Amino acid sequence: MQLYNKLSAKERATLLEQAGEDRLTLSFYQYAKIGNPDLFRNYLFLAWDDMQVLGRIYVAHEGINAQLSVPAKNFEGFKTFLDDIYFLENVRLNIAVEQDLKSFLKLKVKVRHKIVADGLNDDTFDVTNKGMHVDASAFNELIEDPNTVLVDMRNHYESEIGHFKNAITPDVDTFRDSLDIIEEDLKDHKEDKKLVMYCTGGIRCEKASAYYKHKGFKNVFQLEGGIIEYTRQVKSQGLENKFLGKNFVFDHRRGERISDDIISNCHQCGNPCDNHVNCANEACHLLFIQCDSCAEKMELCCSTECQETIHLPYEKQKELRSGKHNSNKIFKKGRSEKLKFKQ
Repeated sequence: MQLYNKLSAKERATLLEQAGEDRLTLSFYQYAKIGNPDLFRNYLFLAWDDMQVLGRIYVAHEGINAQLSVPAKNFEGFKTFLDDIYFLENVRLNIAVEQDLKSFLKLKVKVRHKIVADGLNDDTFDVTNKGMHVDASAFNELIEDPNTVLVDMRNHYESEIGHFKNAITPDVDTFRDSLDIIEEDLKDHKEDKKLVMYCTGGIRCEKASAYYKHKGFKNVFQLEGGIIEYTRQVKSQGLENKFLGKNFVFDHRRGERISDDIISNCHQCGNPCDNHVNCANEACHLLFIQCDSCAEKMELCCSTECQETIHLPYEKQKELRSGKHNSNKIFKKGRSEKLKFKQ
């Protein structure tokens, strides 16, 4: 019984190119009580591996959070499979704005303590007492209200390349970092302002809205389906798009263009740019914004030190990234003293 990937990302990419079949990138989440996450995880892996589903899925006692890619020809079967699971019947599927054959290259279904790392003790408040969900049209009206405080619940590297106009964008590395900061900054407006939140697909706002209501905020709203669903509704209903720039996504695409605005800069030269890359030095792997010119000049590296490293023999590179101390430096999100123009 195969319960793990046998192909590398490179091997999978080659197979996808050879197959040449259309795929759909999508995401969904659902809070639900799952008695045995490990058993559920194995059930999903076996079924989805057979359907050629690829992606990153987190399962916990509190529910499921999934970002994945499914062959277009298998979509109806995939949807039927979800509908046969009682707590996933008719779950909202956020279809990506931009499609990419290789958005995901492996199927990873992992059991986690939580489906989003929020750092909260759910036993201390009613997680079902959530804020009011609003669609794109109501959201557009709300954020034009002078009594509204609009808050981006995402991290700094996400909001840097795209956000709604007039939104508060906390300079944080993680979702859990933002919760207390936002509460402190808005503590004097718990009753007289409308707190409106948004995130990528809605999952972070689900928990945050309940948390802020518990903390005494009287008028709490959240954008249903997040930026992804907002964009779909704007296009289908001919609404005004109030989102500027790109929506950061957690797959190989790293971003979907929502408007033509470029609101960020290359972290190396300062020219307008909103393309995220990971440093080519695997011992660094820093996520940062890099323009085409700097990418060519720096060979997709974030610094001259990393550029020198990628030309070392492979075994030497492997040695540099071995050990717990070195591995802890990997996968930083745009925080480096080497990046001269990081905002």
